[in-house]
Amino acid sequence: MNRFLATDALRKWVPLLVLVGLCLFFTALNPNFLSLRNFARIAISSSPALMVAIGVTFVILMGSIDLSMEGTVAVCAVVFALILNALGGTIAGRGWVALPAALLVGAALGAINGIVHVKLRIPSFMASLSLGFVGIGLSLLITGGDRILIDDPPFRSLLTVRVEGFPLMAYAALACLLVAWFIQDHTTVGRNFYAVGGGEDLARASGLNVGRLRIIGFVLAGVFYALGAIFAVARLGIAETETGRNFMFMSITSVVVGGTALRGGEGGVWNTLVGVLIVNVIGNGMVVIGLADYCQDGVLGLLVIAAVYLSTDRRSLSFVK
Repeated sequence: MNRFLATDALRKWVPLLVLVGLCLFFTALNPNFLSLRNFARIAISSSPALMVAIGVTFVILMGSIDLSMEGTVAVCAVVFALILNALGGTIAGRGWVALPAALLVGAALGAINGIVHVKLRIPSFMASLSLGFVGIGLSLLITGGDRILIDDPPFRSLLTVRVEGFPLMAYAALACLLVAWFIQDHTTVGRNFYAVGGGEDLARASGLNVGRLRIIGFVLAGVFYALGAIFAVARLGIAETETGRNFMFMSITSVVVGGTALRGGEGGVWNTLVGVLIVNVIGNGMVVIGLADYCQDGVLGLLVIAAVYLSTDRRSLSFVK
């Protein structure tokens, strides 16, 4: 019994050990990996992905899945950019309205996602995937396939202004992570997410409104997808339909690699942070060591499989979502 408990406790630390091991591996191949400038690059690439991954973490903790992030990010990015430019082109003026507007759009899309899943009794996988495609189509309809340029120095300062070598975006992402942690661990809603993921029937028997909780979870996810969209626009300086591209792979992979169980009820946003860093360290490290572009996707896939194998509870392998 003691051996089992020790093994179970060690497993929870495996994602962090994987992250440290990857950093040591890439540093051994190229010492430049262990530089402040390179860590800043990792922080920049990780910030938008972390927001999206945090959003899907809330949904996965309930034992559901959300695959709508690419469409939601695209719509929120486009809406944010359009409103910002329409109201003067700077958040220092009336353009600040674009920030809450993007968050409201994300929340609305999340609410629609949750309502379709709960009220129409459509599995979360299919409901969210379908609405993700709707979002991509809507963003394409809004933009007509064009890019919306953002040239606002106060807004782009999220990327350009550095504090202790790291961009403001990284600190903003950390602040959002702390808010997500507070919601997860210090609110009734957050604790109920774990209860639903740990056993829906037991949660219902305890008097929890599981349907309402699921909708709230999707709404929270939509808000964090919108934050990811804002950070992505700040990073690139453009908003378009492609803004949400690859976020599905990045976010789901990061959550699983970080140790949050797909069956629900286990893990959390700190696990997600480690998972996001693992995925981005892998991508950055392959660039630093000079791996050819055509090899990077294959190597990334293999390393992610290895990380998932090491960080996933083998007892849950019989569970199919």
